[in-house]
Amino acid sequence: MSDSSPAGRPCGRRDIWRVPAVETSIWAWLGFLVFVFALIAFDLGVVHRKPREVRVSEALWTSLFYVTLALIFAGGVFYFRGEADGWAFLTGFLIEKSLSIDNIFVFVLIFTHFAVPASLQHRVLLWGILGALAMRAVLIFAGVELIANFDWLIYVFGGFLVITGLKMLKAADAKPDLANNRLIGFVKRRLRVTPDYEGERFFVRRNGALLATPLFLALVVVEASDLVFAVDSIPAILAVSQDPFIVFTANVFAILGLRALYFALAGVVHRFHYLKYALALVLVLVGAKMIANGILGGHAVPTEYALIATAVLVFGSIALSLLRKPQADDPALPSGWVVGSPDLPDDRRPD
Repeated sequence: MSDSSPAGRPCGRRDIWRVPAVETSIWAWLGFLVFVFALIAFDLGVVHRKPREVRVSEALWTSLFYVTLALIFAGGVFYFRGEADGWAFLTGFLIEKSLSIDNIFVFVLIFTHFAVPASLQHRVLLWGILGALAMRAVLIFAGVELIANFDWLIYVFGGFLVITGLKMLKAADAKPDLANNRLIGFVKRRLRVTPDYEGERFFVRRNGALLATPLFLALVVVEASDLVFAVDSIPAILAVSQDPFIVFTANVFAILGLRALYFALAGVVHRFHYLKYALALVLVLVGAKMIANGILGGHAVPTEYALIATAVLVFGSIALSLLRKPQADDPALPSGWVVGSPDLPDDRRPD
């Protein structure tokens, strides 16, 4: 590109969103992927080789471990790639980490509905997260390529985020009806399902016939939910950076710690009364930032401002939720929309 700077950074109004993928060497990509697969293999083959219940203390330490890894990686980004990419990684990581808490609301609802034993929940989450990483990789590279070739899509993505945030505000207190979930019904009509769990197995063979287990049904809903969350969250991080390496690594670090975060927060997440509203506002603000930068050019709204706004909204909402006095009519489970849920009748709509 003739209007690119010597460092490979795009300049100029039209190409401000383009960040060449060649900035990151193939060795950096391979090294990161090997590191990630090594972490997953260690988790699957050593830490959780046998099904067991994850203790809250263990989950907290594991979550802290992944956050520390992300911060160390951020330090490397600052050092090797400069402040702009460093702030972009931190902001993207915080946005993805915050939005992943919304996944936890849904996971609690899914596991409660299917009565998934605590010792088997980790297996569902592990395979769910592996699927999420694959789906997000596809969406990230597709999104980066689309924005690089069709500049006007930044307004589409920005508007999508604003609309999604407003819809999330409206459905924040919705009570999902998993008993009549269309996705679960679709799977049950096409697969024979065993009445009980069969250990860690997703499928069993009985009298020559292949049967799914309730654990597989839970996995299907988790994977579908991950896809919906990815479609919502990828445009949010693309509003911060269009560098595929920054976007992908921020996503991976946020997702890797999701399982640990689930086991750490599953028992208290229903108390985060104001968090869904904060996450909805984060999507609206990030979408507005994307549109503003597209109209005004460059980084009219600095990435650091998005980082500060996200942190204030998320941590502020959690603090306010914990300070809020429990009410007699507070639900024992979190609320929200689950993929496949039927349209909500009046008696199950938010008040």
